[in-house]
Amino acid sequence: MNKQETLDALNERMSLQCDCSLRIQATQAVPGDGSALAEILFIGEAPGKNEDLQGIPFIGAAGKFLSEMLATIELKREDIYITNIVKYRPPNNRDPLPEEISACLPSLYKQIKIIRPKIIVTLGRHAMEHFIPGKKISLVHGQAFRRALPGIGSQVFFVLYHPAAALYNGSLRATLIEDFKKIPKVLEKIKEGNHEK
Repeated sequence: MNKQETLDALNERMSLQCDCSLRIQATQAVPGDGSALAEILFIGEAPGKNEDLQGIPFIGAAGKFLSEMLATIELKREDIYITNIVKYRPPNNRDPLPEEISACLPSLYKQIKIIRPKIIVTLGRHAMEHFIPGKKISLVHGQAFRRALPGIGSQVFFVLYHPAAALYNGSLRATLIEDFKKIPKVLEKIKEGNHEK
């Protein structure tokens, strides 16, 4: 199997066998979307209502904004891979609970191992806190960090506000757009063997 087939098979298994308790109330799993060959992996928090209905992450207003930002760095959704920390919609879009995140993490880590992205972009506080604990997103957004993941090894993470937050807070919108434009430069540094922190 090639990388895409391996990832598709994992996502299919995830949809059928996930241990997450959110599965009971959700319409379906939302494993992820995009290319298994992606250099950039975006990780958000949890699926929302539209995602739950269609089984595809980031397809609502926040997803439209994300696509617009991708266009500013000459990328399309097909060029990247996008998923969430949890693969099922929490009731009423509440924050995912620690035990729900823990249940979904093995699947997320398997996705990372298959894709082997050059950079993981965290979208929002929950995704950031898992990979870069003890930081405030207001202080570290737009910055890159290298961290070691168990079973995966060294990985560069780049912190962004969640696109949904920017839709509700106009001042964050400009900040997110400026931070987003840094991604190609960070990617270039990684390829040259450098990293920021």
